[in-house]
Amino acid sequence: MSAGKLIVGITGASGVIYGIRLLEAISTVTKVSTELILSPSAEQNIGFETDHTVDSVKSLADVVYEHANMAAGPSSGSYMTKGMVVAPCSIRTLSNIANSNCENLLVRAADVTLKEGRKLVLVPRETPLNKGHIRLMGLAVEMGAIILPPMPAFYHKPETVNDIIDHIVGKIFDQFGIEHSLFRRWGGD
Repeated sequence: MSAGKLIVGITGASGVIYGIRLLEAISTVTKVSTELILSPSAEQNIGFETDHTVDSVKSLADVVYEHANMAAGPSSGSYMTKGMVVAPCSIRTLSNIANSNCENLLVRAADVTLKEGRKLVLVPRETPLNKGHIRLMGLAVEMGAIILPPMPAFYHKPETVNDIIDHIVGKIFDQFGIEHSLFRRWGGD
C-alpha cells in the first residue's frame, strides 16, 4: 500500500485493544499515516479494558479528531484517504453506518468512505448476534463495507492473547494491502 491516510475509528464496543494494536503496529510496517476518531464510549472502555490512557492512545495516531467535529477533513469526500477501519465497531455505530445516520464524525467519515468508493472495514464486536445485527451487517455489505469480525483462528498456533489480537490486526492490514508479519500464514504444512 502506498503512503496515504488511513482513518481509524474506535468505538465503545468491547475490544478497544484491536484499534489500539492496529495503531501500534501500522507505524512499524508502512508509511501510511493514521487519523483517529475515538467515540466517548471508546474513551471509557480504554480505561476499563486496558492499561492504556486515552492520551497514550491518541499519541499513537498522526492526527486525532474530536468525535463531534463535523467540520473535520474526513467529513468531506474531497478529503483524500486510503479508506477507513472501525475497530471495534459497536452495533450502534454499525446501525448508524448501515442507515447513513451521520450523527457524529466517526459515522460521517464512514459514510464518506462508502460514498467515495473507498475501502471501509468494520470489526463488529458482539456475540451472540441477533437477526437485527445480521441484517445491519448485510446492509453495510450491500453499501460496500467489509465485515471483519474478530474471530480467532488457530492454524498459526497462538500462544498468547496478543497473538490472537495480532492475527485480527493482520487480517485488517490484508484488506488494505499492508504487508506485515503479525501472524504465520497458512501454508498447508
